[in-house]
Amino acid sequence: MNLWFNNLIFLLFFFGIVNSEIFLEDNFEDDTWKDFWIYSKHPGKEFGKFVRSSGNFYNDKEQDKGLQTSQDARFYAASRKFEPFSNANKDLVIQFSVKHEQNIDCGGGYVKLFDCSLDQTDMHGESPYEIMFGPDICGPGTKKVHVIFNHKGKNILINKDIRCKDDVYTHFYTLIVKPDNTYEVLIDNEKIESGNLETDWEFLPPKKIKDPNAKKPEDWDDRPTIPDPDDQKPADWDKPEYIPDPDASKPEDWDDEMDGEWEPPMVDNPDYKGEWQPKRLDNPDYKGEWEHPEIDNPEYVPDDNLYLRKELCIIGFDLWQVKSGTIFDNVLITDDIEEASKRASAVKNIQAGEKKMKEAQDEEQRKRDEEEAKKNADKDDDVDKDEDEVEEPSNDHDEL
Repeated sequence: MNLWFNNLIFLLFFFGIVNSEIFLEDNFEDDTWKDFWIYSKHPGKEFGKFVRSSGNFYNDKEQDKGLQTSQDARFYAASRKFEPFSNANKDLVIQFSVKHEQNIDCGGGYVKLFDCSLDQTDMHGESPYEIMFGPDICGPGTKKVHVIFNHKGKNILINKDIRCKDDVYTHFYTLIVKPDNTYEVLIDNEKIESGNLETDWEFLPPKKIKDPNAKKPEDWDDRPTIPDPDDQKPADWDKPEYIPDPDASKPEDWDDEMDGEWEPPMVDNPDYKGEWQPKRLDNPDYKGEWEHPEIDNPEYVPDDNLYLRKELCIIGFDLWQVKSGTIFDNVLITDDIEEASKRASAVKNIQAGEKKMKEAQDEEQRKRDEEEAKKNADKDDDVDKDEDEVEEPSNDHDEL
């Protein structure tokens, strides 16, 4: 019995490994990326070019090379096709790394997944897509991770605010969509958001709606307090808000015929008490806030396939950047969550190497700046010294 059970576990484990798939992996290891990625030629857009680079600081110069935006204030549009697949009854993992080493001020860092109907040479911002995922930064107000699904022809945004990373180092972004209609968003292999697709996106009409036939009863009193009917306004309450300034006097040079009749300026009345209001009492007839009763929404129909993408075929970078320099790398589309996690675990070493190199560069720059400042200061001192040594012209002169 134990032997049979052990064999069953082995077979399940074996076939689980065999059945996991990597649908696309692109680490941009050499210049052959140009053979797979197609630039859009959509008219009316000024597109920028990608270059293969590891940037100005890195952990491993060759391994860390990815596609880098190279021109400021440009649209970028390039896509790659892969073998079509559906995520029916399986996990879907979309993962890639983003490095905004230019300290990006405004620009996208996301990817889009399309079905096979996309004309890659005409990809643009309005091209229908299946999923959009990744960071987007523009000024201090927009620093978010987009997670957008197309549902029945409409792009549905997540109703949560997921903050992205905004420093200059490499970060891995991972989206996991599961066939039980749940999802996870990870940054650098750490879960930062998760939940249910139906709850966190408005794919479906609400389950409940307000009963259209229900109305608040006319005798429903929702006033917590009421004016005290016995409270009376004091007889001396009413005072004007402004009064003539008692300390003002008519200027001596005032001419009634020329200037008109003199009137003192108005000032705030210290005795003014404002509008009188009677005291408030607890309302004995208060019934609380009326709640509109709800009923089942006849238009709501549950959908167990919100997660489902019937065909995924193309991944694309379709974005705008004001300041270029972003590096995209480590693109992975798979149904193997563990494998994706294993790949993303490299991020700590990558970041450590980048920080070490950048700190060394910053220190060298600091020293150069200090030396330059010292040279300029010495130059200014020399100029001042030369000016001090110039003889003053003599006032002596020969008598005529």
